[in-house]
Amino acid sequence: MRYPDTYYFRTLAERRERPALKGRLAVDCAVVGGGFAGLFTARALARGGMRVAVLEAEAVGFGASGRNGGFVSDGFAAGDASIRRRVGAAHAAALQDLSAEGVEIMRALVAGGQVPGAAKVDGLLRLRRFDRGADLAAQAGPDLAYLDRAAIEKRLVSSRYRHGLEERLAFHLHPLNVLRGLAAEVERAGGVIHEASRVTGCDLGGPVKHLTTAEGRIEARAVVIATGGYSGGLVPALRRAMLPIATYVMASEPAPALLASAIRTPMGIGDDRRAGDYYRLVEGGARLLWGGRITTRAADVPGIVRQLRAEMTGAYPQLAGLKTEVAWSGLMSYARHRMPMVGRLGPGLWHCYGFGGHGLNTTAIGGTVLAEAMLGQSDRLALFAPFGLDWAGGAAGLMAAQGTYWALQVQDWWRERR
Repeated sequence: MRYPDTYYFRTLAERRERPALKGRLAVDCAVVGGGFAGLFTARALARGGMRVAVLEAEAVGFGASGRNGGFVSDGFAAGDASIRRRVGAAHAAALQDLSAEGVEIMRALVAGGQVPGAAKVDGLLRLRRFDRGADLAAQAGPDLAYLDRAAIEKRLVSSRYRHGLEERLAFHLHPLNVLRGLAAEVERAGGVIHEASRVTGCDLGGPVKHLTTAEGRIEARAVVIATGGYSGGLVPALRRAMLPIATYVMASEPAPALLASAIRTPMGIGDDRRAGDYYRLVEGGARLLWGGRITTRAADVPGIVRQLRAEMTGAYPQLAGLKTEVAWSGLMSYARHRMPMVGRLGPGLWHCYGFGGHGLNTTAIGGTVLAEAMLGQSDRLALFAPFGLDWAGGAAGLMAAQGTYWALQVQDWWRERR
């Protein structure tokens, strides 16, 4: 199968392969990209009565959708304060409601055990590594509990964390199995999915669009580009608006007793540093998945793993002997404004990408509201209009993004030292 070697690939619940496109096919809409954004869009369009075909260059979930940390919670990568500055309080609140709706769409997808291997676990701890917690305590409510140091240490045998929040509506899951379950839903709704079908050419003008692959050709009245961090030059305006950012995850050997000496909660865990780490137990506590670090070009994975292990043992010295069994990287797509780019580029040409850093809820709602607009069901897509296709800066933008990340690491270090 056309996947990189990851923990998620090694634990696939089903391994059905989908055929490449061969010959000519006419549909109402062609979706380019078989990640969460493309498949949520395709599912909603197919349920709305459209004939839909998804073209995936590799295999569904090959990119960031099948390699990420697996955390599902509300919000956007840009953060609430940044969004409010750009669009105002009322508009920001409406976007926040959309993000929470995305969580519920993902929850409904895996409800009732209908997705094999979804491995859904409720709860997320957002932790702080320095001693200031009044603002966190003020956020407490029915679904958000404040945790002081004593409460944290009942869950985590670590002296690193001082304050935190327990997000009871958040959860974590096996993203690749869930995405393959979503692909099956697209097909049950009447859509078709072609893997190993990289789009090599296109004519996107006129009322009928044409997409060509190595062995096939599609005619469609509408095209959705949902290629994320693996976007090529198919639509230059979309590629210029996106920065491909690499992130990294490692999975441990099975060691349930050792892990129980450090982590005593099944909830996902992340710190609130601006350059933070995230981790969670999987397989009922048998293994640890730990993610973090970003680079703007593919870095040496073993070198990044050494950095991640240093963070892990800094928080949990008792895990020094825990072996890393597999590690991987993947490309996320970021805009300069760090918000999803969901909208219409021209007549019959739509886009749905830019979900880097907070994608499992935002792809769900992004694909949903895009399909609503295409079907004439709502105008909620307009909420994303202020976050357009700003030029990301090309090579200079990548350098600036890397410099910003390094600066955030320094700021995090200094804040904790103070």
